[in-house]
Parts: sequence; C-alpha cells; structure tokens
Amino acid sequence: MSNDTIYALSSGAVPSGVAVIRLSGVKTRDAVEMLAGDVPPPRLASLRTIRLRNGSTIDSGLVLFFPSPASFTGEDSAEFQLHGSRAVINALFEELEAIDGVRMAAEGEFSRRAFDNGKLDLVEIEGLADLIAAETEMQRRLAVEHSQGKLSRLYDSWAERLTRARALIEAELDFADEDDVPGSVSELVWTDIGRLQAELKSHLTHAQAGEIIRDGFKVVIAGAPNAGKSTLMNALARREVAIVTDIAGTTRDVLHVDLDINGFLVKLYDTAGLREAKGRVEKEGIRRAEQVIAEASLVLYLEDMTKATHGVAPITNTEVLRVGTKADISAGDGSGPYDLTISAVTDAGLVTLRAAIAERLEQQVNSHNLAIPSRKRQKDSLAECLGAIEAALAEPAGLDIKAENLRIAGNALGRITGRVDVENLLDVIFSEFCIGK
Repeated sequence: MSNDTIYALSSGAVPSGVAVIRLSGVKTRDAVEMLAGDVPPPRLASLRTIRLRNGSTIDSGLVLFFPSPASFTGEDSAEFQLHGSRAVINALFEELEAIDGVRMAAEGEFSRRAFDNGKLDLVEIEGLADLIAAETEMQRRLAVEHSQGKLSRLYDSWAERLTRARALIEAELDFADEDDVPGSVSELVWTDIGRLQAELKSHLTHAQAGEIIRDGFKVVIAGAPNAGKSTLMNALARREVAIVTDIAGTTRDVLHVDLDINGFLVKLYDTAGLREAKGRVEKEGIRRAEQVIAEASLVLYLEDMTKATHGVAPITNTEVLRVGTKADISAGDGSGPYDLTISAVTDAGLVTLRAAIAERLEQQVNSHNLAIPSRKRQKDSLAECLGAIEAALAEPAGLDIKAENLRIAGNALGRITGRVDVENLLDVIFSEFCIGK
C-alpha cells in the first residue's frame, strides 16, 4: 500500500564494509526510535547502537533522519549505515518487518514516491536511473544533466509558452468584441509559436546523439571467413572474447563486447564470415550477422590482404570502413581499396583504427549541450508535439482548431516530464530501478 513505510538495502551487494539501509514513510520516526533509542537531529549523522526489541545489540553504526518534506521521497526518511554482513542486515530486516505497516520496498519505489510527492519529474528520475547505470564519462555527463533538471526546465519553458499562447487565443475567441483584446495578439502568438517550432526541430536533431551516448555506438566487424574478425575483436577488447582458429566459419553466432572510446560507449560485435552458407548452422549465423549489420552505426569490413582479392564490400545501408588485415604477413604494400590496414597480432594500425571509430562517432554526436533527449519515449512525444504545432501553424484553420492543436502539443510535452497522462508509463519506468532506489 502507498501509505506503508518501506525499507530496503540501498548500497551494493553484501558482504561489504558498509551497508546502507533506507526507510521512508509515516512510521520512519517510530522505527528509528525503536531501533536506535532516539531520533537523531535532522540530517546529522549520529553514532547509535542498533538493538533488537529484547535489548540485545544488532550493531553500532550511523543513523540519519530526514524529516518530511526535506527528503528524497518527500516523506520522513532515514538511513542506517551499518557493517555490511548478511547477519547484521537480516537481523535489522527482521526487526523492521515485525513493525506493523512496515514492509520491504519494491523496485524503484523510493523514486516512485519522490515522483508522487513532486520531488522529481520523470525526466529527472530517468536521468537518475541512467546515472546509476552509467559506465562511461559521456553517459555520466548526460545522466547528470537530466537528473539535475536541465532538460525538464527546457520542456517546462516550452510548455509555458504553449499555455500562454492558448490563453491569448482563447481570450480572443471569447472576447473578440472587447477593446482590451486587440486582434494583433494573434500575430504575436504565432510569431512565438513559429520560433518554438524551429527550436523543437533543432532539438530533435540531437535525439540520435542522445541515444548513442546512452545506448552505445554500434560497431560491427564483418567480412569473409578467416579475415581476422575474431582476432581483431580480441585485440580491441584486450581479452579473449572470441575463439580464434584457422578453420573457416569458427564464429557462428554474434559476439558482443562493450568498449570505452574517448568516454563513449562503443558496442562492438563480431559476426560470422559472409559467404555462401554450407549448412543450417552456418546459414543461421550468417542471417544473424546480416541482421546486426543492418542495425549498425558503423561496419568494419575486413579483408585478408594475403589473399589479394579486392571485391566490393556487400554493405550499402550504413557507413563502412574497409580494413586490410594481416599486415604483418602480407607481401603487399597495403595498397588497395582500404581505408586503413592493421595487424591484430602485432597491434599495428590499431591506434589508428580506434581513432577512426572515435572520429565517426563524434561526427554523429556533435552536441556540446547535453540537455538533449536520450530515450525513444522522449523522442516520440517531442515529435508529436512538433506535429501538433505544425498543424496549428498550417493554413487555413480556425482559431478554435489551432488552439486545440496547441493543447495537444502541450500535453505531449507534459507526458515527457510526467505532468499529464503518464500512469501507463510509470510501472515501466520505475521497474528499471533496483530495490532500494
């Protein structure tokens, strides 16, 4: 129930040096007093002995109390910072569970309460989830921008402009005969809405950059069998990810590893050799290879320079870097239809290859302002908002229809931050969180 007091382990897996147990809800103060003897001053870490109801000691540690509304959830909240042993945590959990109206939190329930109590909006909460999951510097920076509300403030300012425009239009509709509502109001309104249309279009052009930063830049290694694909993947990953043999067709499935290149997440895929399939298993491997190639942001098409067969790379749907391999044993000078040549055995050319990947990545992520959309639902709502604004600007249409289109545009913006009509999104969003957040 929403009025229950909830608790959970909010720190990492145990055993650990320190474990943080978080509480939130109306019985937080009672629970702290029962376990720690008294309630510490607000927001002051205080050393306390945590005891069972029979008086025996569970542990000694720090206790913090955050009275409503000045807490993460907006409710009375507390933290116990104890030694991170399973026995200590289990003993504390048993005591908390025995208190009527206190229960274990569900995934994301603390953040859900923060949303319900107006402490965070949906963009800020999604940014918080991304910050917890961030693995690269650019993911961290993007998540911080979102979690601290910079993107929300932009959308709120746009929503305010739409609301003001609707108010002026509806005033003109309702009081057209009044002297204090001049007809020139409409001209001012539509000038600003035109500027907003341009701002939205520009903003949406950065959606791909946001998705790449958050979800990764997909790079696929492709080529004929024995071109050195698996060897290259191992060399770039600096560990044995793929099995390497001189037997053609060793790789049958798509292999994947994450790299950090210049602070960006690069998702690197090794694929089955592209050739006429010789069996059902190899045929399926090639089908999967073609599927991941079709979804790639960049394809590294490898050719074995020792075989000196320069065909046309059979990939036309995305950008391709043609890479000549086995430079350490090739008798040629590396000339041919190659963008660069490498030896994954001696590491020759790998620095150049990583730089080439980074260059193409940064060409697609050229935004210095990280207050940009990064999720499909944000992009879809922005596109709906833009479409409604364009419909409102279209001619000919009556003012009442134009005002309705502006209402639709405002609602689309409101769904991004959670201001309107988002109940069906909430379970999906908060399920991304771990228990304790």
